[in-house]
Amino acid sequence: MDRLNQNKAPIHEALERFRQMRVVPFDVPGHKRGRGNPELTEFLGQQCVSIDVNSMKPLDNLCHPVSVIREAEQLAAEAFGAAEAFLMVGGTTSSVQSMVLTACKRGDKIILPRNVHRSVINALILCGAIPVYVNPEVDHRLGISLGMKREQVEKAINEHPDAVAILVNNPTYYGVCSDLKEIVKMAHAHGMLCLADEAHGTHFYFGKDLPVSAMAAGADMASVSMHKSGGSLTQSSFLLAGPNVNAGYIRQIINLTQTTSGSYLLMSSLDISRRNLALRGEEIFTHVRNIAEYARAEINAIGGYYAFSREMINGDSIFDFDPLKLSIHTLDIGLAGIEVYDLLRDDYDIQIEFGDIGNILAYLSIGDRIQEVERLVSALAEIRRRYQRDKTGMLTQEYIPPQVIASPQESFYADKVSLPIMETEGRVCSEFVMCYPPGIPILAPGEKITRDILNYIKYAKEKGCSMTGPEDPDIEYLNVLK
Repeated sequence: MDRLNQNKAPIHEALERFRQMRVVPFDVPGHKRGRGNPELTEFLGQQCVSIDVNSMKPLDNLCHPVSVIREAEQLAAEAFGAAEAFLMVGGTTSSVQSMVLTACKRGDKIILPRNVHRSVINALILCGAIPVYVNPEVDHRLGISLGMKREQVEKAINEHPDAVAILVNNPTYYGVCSDLKEIVKMAHAHGMLCLADEAHGTHFYFGKDLPVSAMAAGADMASVSMHKSGGSLTQSSFLLAGPNVNAGYIRQIINLTQTTSGSYLLMSSLDISRRNLALRGEEIFTHVRNIAEYARAEINAIGGYYAFSREMINGDSIFDFDPLKLSIHTLDIGLAGIEVYDLLRDDYDIQIEFGDIGNILAYLSIGDRIQEVERLVSALAEIRRRYQRDKTGMLTQEYIPPQVIASPQESFYADKVSLPIMETEGRVCSEFVMCYPPGIPILAPGEKITRDILNYIKYAKEKGCSMTGPEDPDIEYLNVLK
């Protein structure tokens, strides 16, 4: 097949042609190229609001693309080495949910690590599939969950040969990768699909000497957060598919939940960003990697912090590591990650991605420069000097293995009662509790509430973690099964 011209950005080009036509709008959106909402136009700019338009013949339709959107998808598929690519405007949450809903229906089993993003479990609530959790190993020094070991996956397959799919994080929030190629082989040998949550792995497709991407590993579907390391606008994402999944069925699944009014701002940002990475991705991510390596060396030289990387690789639960991730362990200076996160923002005007009980993540990508990294390094050195204390009595674990009692769907929709959170020990939870980010549930519907979990939630709240999930916004009460 002839290669496509990756210099093209068909949605962007169609919008530019449309802008020059000066069409009179008797359609939605009602702001009519910004004229009806001058304050919004002043805030966002005329250039932006003039292309916030509705689907029409010259601009194609996201629900059933046949022209410029279809061409943009074909260009993306080639750039990512996929058989098919779908433009997603509901974030990688919608990509993940479409992927799971394509693979699973009510009563089907899916093998997955428990340290998944909440969007995966949300999909199980929607479709009624049953999770078979592989509890990841934990690095006890860092308190972080790792990848799935090959033998754990094999054991899950042997115990649940009727499972329809295996889902893998590639990588985890912290940068840890499982042996994806081997897991794909295991899945396919047993007639199962392999799905990859690549919310944090866009650069794997374009960088050099990085962990294997899902499509290169032979996975059947992957959700790729283009707006994270790929540079597109927030909420824009790709769903990629291999040759063994019916693309028409995937489109039907996407159309169950995705908007019929796709944003051309988001779609054009995907189009332009794909072009940028296809043409310059290797150079871009070599630069990001160099910044990350420099930052790690400087932070580790401060003392007390540990910016971890590929020295962690053990060939199994840490089969590979994403060297672009700047994950930093903070407990040795006697501060929880979330405390360092708050200090950086409040005292130094530095906004990092997240802090949990023991670690922080500074997200590096295509827009970072060395001078910002130097500012982060000097702030961390000053925080250590000003705030370091004894770490005795601090919690270390980011991950507590859950006890699954009932399916997420059954538990979410069951009759429930609201109890003060500290009186729920031994009950079955019917909602989520998590720190966001990273959005990995501490508790999910159908899981038993234990004393360790309650202590963790209490501690995380005291340290200032941003807790989300339950109906009660103050997280003083939890819904449990009657």
